[in-house]
Amino acid sequence: MATSMETAKDFFTVVDERQSIRKYDPTVTISKEELSDIIKTACKAPSAWNLQHWHFVVIHGKEAQQRLLPIAYNQQQIVDSSAVIAVLGDLEANENTDAVYDPLVNEGHMTKEVKEILAGQIKSAYENKQYARDAAFSNASLAAMQLMLAATAKGWATCAIGGFNAEQFMSEFNISKRYVPVMLITVGKSIAPAHRSTRLPLETITTWIEK
Repeated sequence: MATSMETAKDFFTVVDERQSIRKYDPTVTISKEELSDIIKTACKAPSAWNLQHWHFVVIHGKEAQQRLLPIAYNQQQIVDSSAVIAVLGDLEANENTDAVYDPLVNEGHMTKEVKEILAGQIKSAYENKQYARDAAFSNASLAAMQLMLAATAKGWATCAIGGFNAEQFMSEFNISKRYVPVMLITVGKSIAPAHRSTRLPLETITTWIEK
């Protein structure tokens, strides 16, 4: 059995190895099963009220990826990668309330009274359209990061892409207006290292309040 230190080392190795890869081997394929496993891990990410504000559109196959290419401003990684996963945020995640909480009530892990309190909080929050949009982006982004780490742990390279035409994406792939595109993530086998990058010093990105 691995010790906690070994487990921690494995996690930090994955974090260190994850990079934004833009050049992929176009001959390498990834199975639907492996993509599904990666997405299942992504779905273990936390979310507000556990409403799981995400939906994934898996663009898997060169023909489908060619359809996406002009929408993503002809970035070659779109067609050279083994798949592209579009991460969508759910603007109506409040509709998941019963599906999320009813099993807990039925199994005795939550009382009906607690469920009704949470449902009331959710209903009130989702009367604010700006909150719904903000929650869609923030919570779907948590799943997106977890997806990239899961792919890295399985030996796949990824790149998060914000450069695409969201309206064209919605139209081309018949996406419901319930969802908002957050990002695209390419998945594949790297054939070139990532661009060199730096990280800002810790002291410039942290503020410590101790009193």
